[in-house]
Amino acid sequence: MSTEKRVGVLGAGSFGVAIANLLAMNTEVLLYCRNEQLAQKINKSHQHLGVAISEKIEVTSNLEAVINECTLLFPVVPSDSFRDLMRQAAPSLRPYHLIVHATKGLDLGDLDLDTYEGKGLLRKQVYSMSEVVKQETVVLRVGCLSGPNLASEIMEGQPTATVIASNFEEVIEIGKKVLNGKTFRVFGSSDLMGAELAGALKNIIAIGSGILTGAGLGKNIQAMLITRGLVEMIHFGKALGSTSEAFLGTAGIGDLIATATSQKSRNFTLGYRIGKGESLESIQTSMPELAEGLRTLRIAILLADGNGLMVPISKTIYKVIFDDLSVERAIEFLMRFPYDADVDFL
Repeated sequence: MSTEKRVGVLGAGSFGVAIANLLAMNTEVLLYCRNEQLAQKINKSHQHLGVAISEKIEVTSNLEAVINECTLLFPVVPSDSFRDLMRQAAPSLRPYHLIVHATKGLDLGDLDLDTYEGKGLLRKQVYSMSEVVKQETVVLRVGCLSGPNLASEIMEGQPTATVIASNFEEVIEIGKKVLNGKTFRVFGSSDLMGAELAGALKNIIAIGSGILTGAGLGKNIQAMLITRGLVEMIHFGKALGSTSEAFLGTAGIGDLIATATSQKSRNFTLGYRIGKGESLESIQTSMPELAEGLRTLRIAILLADGNGLMVPISKTIYKVIFDDLSVERAIEFLMRFPYDADVDFL
C-alpha cells in the first residue's frame, strides 16, 4: 500500500486526534467525526480539543466516504462504541481493507453488563476488538496499536514507542511505514490477543495506582500494586488465551508504567480523585472522556468469577469503587493476603 493514498482515522477524541496528527507527518489523513458541525469547525479552525490539527488532515462526518477512499483504517473509539461503529462501517468494508484499532477495552457483544453482575462470565462471552472486527465485517487483516501512548504527550511531540500487533506481517509493516517518525517508534508483535489484553487490563491497575496516590500514599505501595497487578493481568490474559510474554514488553509493562503513574492518564486520574474522596458519580459527570478502565474492571471481575481466577487486587479495586470499601481497609486486606510466590507465571 502506498502512503500516497490517504489513511482513515475513525474517531475524533483525544487519542484519535493524536494518531491523526502522527499519521499526517507521513501521509494525508481523513478523520471521521460523527458530528457534521464539529467536523466543519475543525476543518475551518484546524484546532480541536485545544490541539492544532495538521493541514494534511481533512475531517468529515461521512463514514462511508472515509472507508471508500482509505484502505488502511485506524478505529479509535471507546470499547462500548466499537461494535456499533463496525456495524455502521460493515456495508462499505471489503476484504482488501486493513484495520489497526487503538481501542483498549473488552466487548460483550449484545449482552447487558448489568444483568450479569454476580453471575460470572465465560471466555466465550467476552471479545477483544479484533474479534469484534472479524464478527461484524469481512475484514481479515486486523491489527492493534498498543503501548505507552498518553495522548497529551504525543500531541506535545514527546518521544514514545508503541506496538502494532497482528497475525499479518504486512499489517505491521504498513503500520510502521505510516506511523514511524522522529518522536514515535513502532515495534511489531505477532501476539495480537496479548497486546489487546495488556492494553485493556492495565487500565484497572492504573485506577488502583491513582487511588493510592490520591490517598497520599507513597511509591513503595504503588510499586507493589503495579508489580502484583501485572501478575493478575497475566493470569487474566492466560484465561483469555494469550501468553505471559505479551505482558512483559512495550504493550504490557511499558503501557502499565505510563498509565499507572501519570496524571495525564484518565484512568489514573479517576483513581486519584476517588482516593481524594470524590464520589464516582461526580467524577464521571466532570470527566470529558470516559475512563475506559471502569468498564474493563466490571467485565474483568465477572470473568474472574466465571473462571475461578484469584485476582485480589482487581477485586479490591472494584470494592473501593463500587462497594465503598475504604482505602485503609483495602490496603489492610492486601497486605495480609496469603500470596504463595512473588513470580508464579513463568
